[in-house]
Amino acid sequence: MTEIPAPLEYRLLTEFRLLFEGKIYKHRDSSQGDFVAMHLYEDLIIVDRSPKLIDAAINRKDRVLNVQNKRRGVTARRGDGTFGEVIPGETPIMDSGYLVARGPIATVEIGIEVKILAKAMIKQIDRVINDLRNQVVQFKHGGGYPICVAVIGINQARSTIGYEGDRSFPTTGKQGFHHPFQEAAEAERRLQAEAAPEFDEFLVLRFKARNEPPYPFEWVNYNETRLDYAAALSRISARYQQRF
Repeated sequence: MTEIPAPLEYRLLTEFRLLFEGKIYKHRDSSQGDFVAMHLYEDLIIVDRSPKLIDAAINRKDRVLNVQNKRRGVTARRGDGTFGEVIPGETPIMDSGYLVARGPIATVEIGIEVKILAKAMIKQIDRVINDLRNQVVQFKHGGGYPICVAVIGINQARSTIGYEGDRSFPTTGKQGFHHPFQEAAEAERRLQAEAAPEFDEFLVLRFKARNEPPYPFEWVNYNETRLDYAAALSRISARYQQRF
């Protein structure tokens, strides 16, 4: 009997879950998006659907991940995880446990923006949409035809708690303090209508996190999320093969 291989455990999905599971999630820490984004590149290598990407990033190492949100010679805010051509003469940095090297980049070939809506979604939705649309402009600033990817986490918990410093802000369900599940559908609808068309890939991660002890995390539908992510990886790989 032929043994059926186990589904891949994708690193981005694992690291996204670990933002919440077993600890307080603090939404103002911008480094969290950077860290989640960088694992998409590891997953692109693991699925191995673009020979050009594998050769450039792994064999030649002339394409690297830049997590410092800077591109030399171009005034533009970089996204959460940008990938492009390393500056000539610079030595790529290899980190233990990672396949994709890091270094200063001269171009952007793939750009990722991560946004997580954990609570007060409708209150901030206009700003989030504007940030996403502006980020695409920034990815393309300076020329080129980068692959633009958005990863959007949307909480659907029955209640949750936000933290700012030592203060906590639990949702109540009342106007202005709605629980996540009361706002999630409208937030996603707005994002899909007003931000998604600007991106090559717009991945929505639906989850439930109450952000209170013992800090549980649950995917709304893990198998569906896994399949959507796998399909996005395949399409990104195909675009890279065609564009670069």
